[in-house]
Amino acid sequence: MTLRDQLGPRSKATASGPQGDGQPGPQRGTRGGPAVGLGTQLMRRKPLGQMLHEAGNGSDGRKLVRSFGVLQLTMISVGATLGTGILVILGDSVPLAGPAVFISFLIAGIAALLSAVSYAEMAGMVPVSGSSYSYTYATLGEGMAWICGWCLVLEYAVSVAAVAVGAGQYINEAVASFGWALPDFISQPPGSGGFLNLPAMAIVLLAMFLLVRGAKESAWINTVIVFVKIIILLFFCAIAFTAFHAGNFSPLMPMGAAGVSAAASRVFFSYIGFDAASTAGEEAKNPQRDLPRAIMLSMVIVTSLYVLVAVAAVGARQWTWFEGTQAALVQILLEITHQPWMGLVFSVGAVLAIASIVLTVLYGQTRILMSMSRDGLVPKIFGRISEKRGTPVAGTLIVGIAVALTAGLIPLGALADATSIGTLFAFALVNVAVIYLRRNRPDLKRTYRVAFYPVTPILGSLMCIYLMVNLGGITWVVFVAWMLVGLLAYFGYGRRHSRVAALSDAEYRELSALSLESTDMFDAGSPAPATTSPDTKAP
Repeated sequence: MTLRDQLGPRSKATASGPQGDGQPGPQRGTRGGPAVGLGTQLMRRKPLGQMLHEAGNGSDGRKLVRSFGVLQLTMISVGATLGTGILVILGDSVPLAGPAVFISFLIAGIAALLSAVSYAEMAGMVPVSGSSYSYTYATLGEGMAWICGWCLVLEYAVSVAAVAVGAGQYINEAVASFGWALPDFISQPPGSGGFLNLPAMAIVLLAMFLLVRGAKESAWINTVIVFVKIIILLFFCAIAFTAFHAGNFSPLMPMGAAGVSAAASRVFFSYIGFDAASTAGEEAKNPQRDLPRAIMLSMVIVTSLYVLVAVAAVGARQWTWFEGTQAALVQILLEITHQPWMGLVFSVGAVLAIASIVLTVLYGQTRILMSMSRDGLVPKIFGRISEKRGTPVAGTLIVGIAVALTAGLIPLGALADATSIGTLFAFALVNVAVIYLRRNRPDLKRTYRVAFYPVTPILGSLMCIYLMVNLGGITWVVFVAWMLVGLLAYFGYGRRHSRVAALSDAEYRELSALSLESTDMFDAGSPAPATTSPDTKAP
């Protein structure tokens, strides 16, 4: 159902003029294209009531299926997050921070937690699939929403490619147990001694086909894999602590505080994904209750395991050993036990862990593009819901193929840093959105409230900016280039097809006046939610 469909006949008749005076006015909104000037369009916010009313519908009006409970939502966030930094970029981070790499994980974890609580408040109040894109659209206007959405494409799609690239390292370790080795020509991207990273492409394409089959089936597969992933990491810690040497932590910060900060900026990539649950808002049974719980639970699980594994790894090997080491955790297991089968078991587990990250993050990307498509900012094909599958099949296929090609052709390092900067920018905007709605819409019902407001969201924004500044110059060049491409995409398509901008002033005012209480996001065809829990505060 479009925005205009929500207006009654009286409103449509009287809103033809720019001020709703009943006189004939500009018809750009009816025929296509914006009904307002560029400045007004960039600042125009999407009404919250309208946003909730559209929840669960694709750009073609078909509905998503609500099937996720708190367990599945938590596992989506854990699955999208846990393992990335430890399994893929630990070897690149230890040389930057030295033994203090666990402090880098803590710093990045605190930065992520400050933003996570803001996500929890927004997800409980506006449980839609657009995540920070939708939150920004409701608070800061279309211009900033587009920038945020474009950053999310960088965060989700590129991080999927980056993680998939790391899978090739563990597949090589697995086949090495049988005395085989994948030639670099088909297991490394151009620039790293190969032509095409086929293992990375295969994992992305497998995740794509699972998502096409259905969200519920994919969620249960992800839940099983996440439990396997946790067991594998605990298994590594148990072995590594048998070779623990406290002397490996001296000196603690051989590269100084600057090295720890630089490593924190890089390992922040490890926390990308905790917001994945917020992209499932339109497929959750009781999103206002369960989304905040899932986001906070996932942060506790992931941060605890990251610090534990980092301490175990550095305790088992001196920090200089990690320089240039691929699949570092497998190498540590092999050197401690001298048992090839342990390396095989861990490598297979690592591949499964990476596959779950690819699956859940790719899921999040398709849902964000679905939300942007519903708003008219990207082509409608990304928002078309399959009548048979109840998922955006066409959009999933397009995103999956594009990400697979990226994973096959671009090296890991460039992908990881570019992902971090886009993520940090999006997180900062969510913190700003919390402050905006607390000041301007204190009446809205919140199932979760950020503790120590406004200090927490302010610190969250500042921490994100601090980590962005610590990223390298090349990363900033890539980010600026990405933003310029985004501006071309917006003015080439989004500007002319925006649904919110197509509304006349009178139509927009009427939609903005809709109260959230009169908007039933759990409409016919969706399971009714359980009673919303009373407001709770973070401990």
